[in-house]
Amino acid sequence: MPSKNQQIRELSFHIELLENYFRNTIIPQLFIDGTLRLQKFSPPAMKQFSLADSDIGRPIEDIKDNFRFPSIIDNIQKVIDTAEILEKEIQTVDRRWYQMNILPYIRMQDQKADGVIITFIEITARIRDLKAQEKMVADYEILLDTISHDVKNPLTNLVLAVGLLKKAATGDTKQYQALLETVDTALSTMHVLINELTAERKKSYDFSGEEELLSIENILEDVRLTLSDNINDADALIRSEINVSEITFSRRKLRTVLYNLINNALKFRSEKRKLQITVTSYTEAGFTVIAVKDNGIGIERDKQDEVFSKYCRLKHHIEGTGVGLHLIREIVTNAGGKIMLQSEVDQGSEFKVYLKLK
Repeated sequence: MPSKNQQIRELSFHIELLENYFRNTIIPQLFIDGTLRLQKFSPPAMKQFSLADSDIGRPIEDIKDNFRFPSIIDNIQKVIDTAEILEKEIQTVDRRWYQMNILPYIRMQDQKADGVIITFIEITARIRDLKAQEKMVADYEILLDTISHDVKNPLTNLVLAVGLLKKAATGDTKQYQALLETVDTALSTMHVLINELTAERKKSYDFSGEEELLSIENILEDVRLTLSDNINDADALIRSEINVSEITFSRRKLRTVLYNLINNALKFRSEKRKLQITVTSYTEAGFTVIAVKDNGIGIERDKQDEVFSKYCRLKHHIEGTGVGLHLIREIVTNAGGKIMLQSEVDQGSEFKVYLKLK
């Protein structure tokens, strides 16, 4: 049995480890004990939530307004009572979004929760980007409905006029002239409508995006967090082999590319085996290549070009709009790159995105 001095040394060692951990982490973190008192916090938490050293030891009830999240005490108590991890996306009253993880602090001697450690990762920019994507998809649907409704009438008139032109007597100049005017009017109407629709779409969305030096690992981790529920539901294993870690590109565009490719892999998984997704990066012939490979249901050879078409949906029972892969190809080709697909039915698919080195 260890002596009292040895026990004290071990306790001091562990306290020092904990102090160093909280002092050096770059993530806002809190340690709250089983009596719901604040015992420690990291320097980023001090800045993010306006905490001071004098707040240590205070009941969380007294400083709950610092966190601008009304149900934080209820969430903490639930984790202590159940000893289960709580993960959720929260929005604070100042309209910022966080990925909040509350982990139970387990006493080794009786395996009971005696407090919690809370981490906050700000995801405001990511949530805004996702909402912009959702709006874009919704607007695509509106665009389809508008084309269907507003272009349908002049198109119908055009078809009828062409039919009458075929039947009209060649010597009846007046009838021909009237029919040609109907055709001309219908074509002009459709031309104006389509120009207005495309101009409005270009005005509404700016996909240029400022380029910056990005970490592929960070963008991938951001996508993992976004899709965490889907990944857990699919019981998917995601591996990464990042041989090129940095790339100069638009943050929003790169996130969109990885999000859609990984989300597709999750959707089109096979029921016959555990889903495995591998993300790799490397250089090839003046390009940075980012590849996403899965062992899902695969794509028939004669459908592999079709999947990049706008609104293409090969499996109508699977949720989606058919816009994702088309959007990826637009992003990549507009940046001077390309996207390649290799796939076998019941074996899986691999999408390779080629982005020019800069």
